[in-house]
Amino acid sequence: MSLEPVEMADELTTRQIDHSTSPSAKWYVLWTRSHCEDMVYDQLQAKGFHLFLPRIDIWMRRNGNRYRSTVPMFPGYLFLHHAMEEEAYLEVRKTRGLVKLLGDRWDRLAVVPDRDIEAVQRLVRSGMPAVPHPYLQEGQRVRVTGGLLAGMEGILRRMNTRKGLFVISINLLCRSVAVELDCSLLVAA
Repeated sequence: MSLEPVEMADELTTRQIDHSTSPSAKWYVLWTRSHCEDMVYDQLQAKGFHLFLPRIDIWMRRNGNRYRSTVPMFPGYLFLHHAMEEEAYLEVRKTRGLVKLLGDRWDRLAVVPDRDIEAVQRLVRSGMPAVPHPYLQEGQRVRVTGGLLAGMEGILRRMNTRKGLFVISINLLCRSVAVELDCSLLVAA
């Protein structure tokens, strides 16, 4: 009789693992309290959920000393790969340090496309140095932070891998001038 609970626990763990490898499994975003990403990750991993917490190395300065530190690539967020149903949703919601799963309700959660997760996983596996960068979209108003045009504002019209087409417009004349700039010099205005 004491074997039944052990078998049931194994079946539950197997069932949870099967949900993460199921064809209907999708990537969801977990929003955590500040600096609680590891705590949420550890709790859910112990319950058999499949998670992804990408990290990057950054240089920090404290008391005049510089040192490297590994921090979450997206502070306050981690990713869950699971076939979401109400039971699993409720189990995830019980996690200490979790603010919420992004989305409206348990059956209308925001889904991250597989290609986006694969791109981040590939970047992490590559070991290439990565730094946080402001999220910019084409058509967005941006400000130049460095170089000869520092402080100017305009519209980002096109983004390539390294260069962006920065447009300065004179509304009164209905005229614009475009210049290609390094996208690392641009921030949202």
